[in-house]
Amino acid sequence: MSVTPENLGDLSRRTLLRRAAAAGLLAAPAMGLLSACAGSEPSKSEDTGSKSKDNPFGVKDGSAVKVVIFNGGLGDQWAKEDKVVFNAKHPNVTVNMSSTQKIKTEEQPKMATQPSDLVMNSGEDMMDRSTLINEGAIEPLDDLLTAPAWDGEGTVADTLLPGTVGDGTQNGHFYVVNVAFTVWGNWYNGALFQREGWQAPTTWDEFFALAPKIKAKGMAPYVHDAIHGYYPRWALMASIWKSAGKQVIVDIDNLKDNAWKADGVLKALEPWEKLVKDKLLLPGKLDHTQSQQAWLDGKAAFIQVGTWLKNEMSATIPPGFDLTLSDYWSHADDKAPKDVFAAAGEGFVVPSKAPNKAAAKEFLRAILSKEGSAKFAELTKSLASTTGSGDKVQDSALASANALMKNGGSELISVKFQDFYADLDKESQNLSEELMAGRLTAQQFIDKMQAAADKVAKDSSIKKQTRTS
Repeated sequence: MSVTPENLGDLSRRTLLRRAAAAGLLAAPAMGLLSACAGSEPSKSEDTGSKSKDNPFGVKDGSAVKVVIFNGGLGDQWAKEDKVVFNAKHPNVTVNMSSTQKIKTEEQPKMATQPSDLVMNSGEDMMDRSTLINEGAIEPLDDLLTAPAWDGEGTVADTLLPGTVGDGTQNGHFYVVNVAFTVWGNWYNGALFQREGWQAPTTWDEFFALAPKIKAKGMAPYVHDAIHGYYPRWALMASIWKSAGKQVIVDIDNLKDNAWKADGVLKALEPWEKLVKDKLLLPGKLDHTQSQQAWLDGKAAFIQVGTWLKNEMSATIPPGFDLTLSDYWSHADDKAPKDVFAAAGEGFVVPSKAPNKAAAKEFLRAILSKEGSAKFAELTKSLASTTGSGDKVQDSALASANALMKNGGSELISVKFQDFYADLDKESQNLSEELMAGRLTAQQFIDKMQAAADKVAKDSSIKKQTRTS
């Protein structure tokens, strides 16, 4: 298992996949470890080479850089291609690359001593971002943004898709380089819909009108991951943004009094309650790959997930199955019905005590290059965070995501509270699961989320974050 668009954090899915482990990371032993990383022992001065436009960080010939890749739904072949890009410019620098799904387990213990130089902090076993930042365990990367682009004019920041810088910024500094750009929505089999003469719905009313026709064919109208609570939460929060508008989500992220009870929130969640009550979900407690496989097997018409879907399920996609992404459904009178849920994810961090931070930042420049990002899109069938990454990729699933982005509203849907507060994140996952299991009404979900947010707001021991946009 992988995230995108994981923080599309990671609200990318990869950013969000760490949540089950986040509370454990905040326990005393982990905090002590990260405190040691940021504590009184200073890191050694880095020995760098001469700096230039082609070598802005002074990567030294003869040095080595250790790069750790999360090998999840997007695989790791794209990163191996980035190694080729990097070594074409720096042939005398050794890149020691490894892949794993155990980021926190394997990398966190090294943070206080001699960590890897560049770590893709993604997956279910992910280190908590806020803890890393607040404990000084990872390096601010503002200088990466102002560095020259690898293979074009302007700076690295100039090449990035909207939201990428914001998604990686906390406490006024840029810390996390999210290299994947995930788009979320409702997937369906375009070939099936064409055969049946069905029109993909754009509103909830259209979906509920189509649902009986789908059931008549022996299919469930909908299926979702019922194991990992961040999956349904993506859809719920996207619905709230569309219904109530951006400011309500900003207020939720900023722990504003009664933000969860604002106009439009209940209206956003009631269709999800109805979907469950009307028995339109495929029965069974399925995880992400099981639900995706059930959808591919024709047991359900729609599934909500991000654009990593095709790469993650590539081995079992039936011949002629046309993966097509459509937007989350809305109401006709929603405040922001066309805004699309898309975000940068798959975040890289540079540990503060990394022995070769210069080469780590330079490797990030290579990942974000035109050549590197084009290879990423080609191999993963998902957009990279660099502008134009998918322009030359011939793939219908990626094309539908591109079309959704181009036809979207003026804003990208983004939610931050799960990156700010681990306890609130976990509670939102649990409550999202309860709502989608029919054990909570929409109103009960709202009441419990407001109570959880109030608890965080009143806890003076928790460092508060503020979202301004």
